[in-house]
Amino acid sequence: MAYTTIEGVRVWGTPDEGAVAQALTCAETGNVVQTLLMADHHKGYSQPIGGVVVYDGQISPSGVGYDIGCGNKAVRTNLLASEIKPKIAAIMDTIAQRISFGVGRVNDVQVDHELFDDPDWAVYKAIGKQEHDKLFSLARTQLGTVGSGNHFVDLFEEQATGRLWVANHFGSRGFGHKTASGFLNLAVGREFLGSAPGEKMDQPPTLLGIDSELGDMYYRAMRLAGRYAYAGRDYVMNQVLSILGAEADMEVHNHHNYAWKEQHFGKETIVVRKGATPSAPGQLGFIGGSMGDISVIVRGKATEENRDACYSTVHGAGRVMSRTAAAGKMNWKTRRRSGGLISPQQMKQAVDEFGVVLRGAGTDESPFVYRKLQDVLDAHRETIDVLHVLKPFGVCMAGADEFDPYKD
Repeated sequence: MAYTTIEGVRVWGTPDEGAVAQALTCAETGNVVQTLLMADHHKGYSQPIGGVVVYDGQISPSGVGYDIGCGNKAVRTNLLASEIKPKIAAIMDTIAQRISFGVGRVNDVQVDHELFDDPDWAVYKAIGKQEHDKLFSLARTQLGTVGSGNHFVDLFEEQATGRLWVANHFGSRGFGHKTASGFLNLAVGREFLGSAPGEKMDQPPTLLGIDSELGDMYYRAMRLAGRYAYAGRDYVMNQVLSILGAEADMEVHNHHNYAWKEQHFGKETIVVRKGATPSAPGQLGFIGGSMGDISVIVRGKATEENRDACYSTVHGAGRVMSRTAAAGKMNWKTRRRSGGLISPQQMKQAVDEFGVVLRGAGTDESPFVYRKLQDVLDAHRETIDVLHVLKPFGVCMAGADEFDPYKD
């Protein structure tokens, strides 16, 4: 087996001391069946990124996190990358102008969707009219926006075939964020829309019984936020395909911040994945590297080790440098940073050398802050097959230093 076991926690890749300590806290809190760390693991809020916790009868709003349903959609198009590359600069300009990155919208288009007639909006009505109306309005306003942080729209060339692929990465935006904070408030007796101190980095996970009234309400709200994230990624993907004049002939779409009801260890469990991709035998997933690295399409294997991983794998390369360490500390009054380890010039040189046309992004998303994706894939070689290797040549993200309260 490629994993090690540390006090019962199954760990793939090189153990990160801080993330392992968080995983051990998770393992000791509640009705835990198994705790795991994928090879891209690093510290998160309450539950580590790349962490998987399998519960018996419980669900964790802090484990799922604030960006409920964050994930990726990737499609293979009917075009070759070579057909796009001669006009890539103009195309990336159009993507940056037409797709809403960051806080606001770049247009006044309100995206309608059958999701807004979903019966699970009744969860918010049960909490209160004000709560329902605020979140419903926020969801309507932000559907189809990408946000900031590490969220992106990328164009790729498949190395083996030259085919053009497109991928995006984001979640449920402000709607998911306020859903998470609201239920974390309710779990400790605060009002849903009340101010909250936020999760401390190393605090134990917040747990709800899945059969309790509050647990059932959270589960339904989480699923609604997950459907919202899917709808947003679908919309943005259709916009990009329209810009490219392309059609999709294959798609891969999944969450990596979510909780699923799954059968493990001979019983139904709740699997909370934070920054971890489901990888059941035959299941496809997109795993993104940095803007200076490959991304891949993978398929879960029917192996003993994949079963030991509770059919989970990495969601990316994994950070090795914090945002503040990379970009420096921000003074929001002067809008200047100081003390960063990575300069814009270093970042530009690295991205240019890799052949990427970049729009937006700060040094906290530069290639230097991530592991090499192949290293974490190698740690999971017994659990996943790599089907398609994709090299980015167009990357679009929110602008550097744009404050977004709803990023991951």
